[in-house]
Amino acid sequence: MLKRAKISVIGAGNIGGECARSLAMKELGDVVLLDIPNKDKPELHMPKGKALDLACCGPIENFDANLTGTFDYKDIAGSDVVVITAGLPRKPGMSRDDLISVNTGIVKHVAQNVKEYAPNAIVIVVSNPLDAMVYVAWKVTGFPAHRVMGQAGALDVARYKTFLAWELGVSVEDIQGLLLGGHGDDMVPLPKRTSVNGIPISDLLSEDRINACVERAKGGGGEVVKLMGTSAWYAPSAGVVEMVEAIVRDKKRVIASAAYCEDEYGVAPGAKGKGYFVGVPAVLGGKGIEKIISFKMDATEQKYMNESISHVKDLVGVVQKMFPEMA
Repeated sequence: MLKRAKISVIGAGNIGGECARSLAMKELGDVVLLDIPNKDKPELHMPKGKALDLACCGPIENFDANLTGTFDYKDIAGSDVVVITAGLPRKPGMSRDDLISVNTGIVKHVAQNVKEYAPNAIVIVVSNPLDAMVYVAWKVTGFPAHRVMGQAGALDVARYKTFLAWELGVSVEDIQGLLLGGHGDDMVPLPKRTSVNGIPISDLLSEDRINACVERAKGGGGEVVKLMGTSAWYAPSAGVVEMVEAIVRDKKRVIASAAYCEDEYGVAPGAKGKGYFVGVPAVLGGKGIEKIISFKMDATEQKYMNESISHVKDLVGVVQKMFPEMA
């Protein structure tokens, strides 16, 4: 008899709740939704309420998945995948980097519990600042690097493709594109490697219009924050679900992910065990990150990649100063 995957989502807020809904509707496995009690309203049990509400969608949407809402980390035991969305969301005027002091402590606490209760899980981190928080989860769990990753590239690529499709008036399904580097304003879109059903984007749009789409993709998260007053959740959760599906169904999908790199892309050459998590194209399957796909970049692409890597290193450096045990 085939065993259903067990997927635990830590943080039952906007992203976590939407992740749980999509995971259940796609029948990727049974879902545990975990959060902390509301100190101001201790009579409430938000994750249990969300799980109940989602479960009642099953007969309407025709999906069959067990949904559990909980405050207790013991309920994540035996998880195949753990998604960490816990942390403060961005507010207007805040950068992802502004969240580092608070969210490092939150992700550290979550990772300690994942290590204790779900030691064989593959971990996907969504909390910001993403690249630094993946590093925290890796250090605290002590898991092999191929079992810890961050969701950023899937979201960034989706935004990039969306803006290009709008500019061209074509379906988003026909845009092929890739971004590298850190999650944030210094991500590295690659217009030379972007196409529309095989046609180079440079044959269809002027350099100015391509650059406008690139810049909008870089600032896409901030644009949402300005409009809504908080971080996005629909597209980030869709990126998570794409990654989870590739893992639990062993699909060997090539998805831009925050993956541990050393020699790859010149992140930390020769620094065994001292690498960093940056956005790169990775093969996701049943073992987690099964391969990082490297390719030769031109001088301009490498320049921007180096700048992005430098920013990731700076963020991790802040974490290491705050928590020396993570150095």
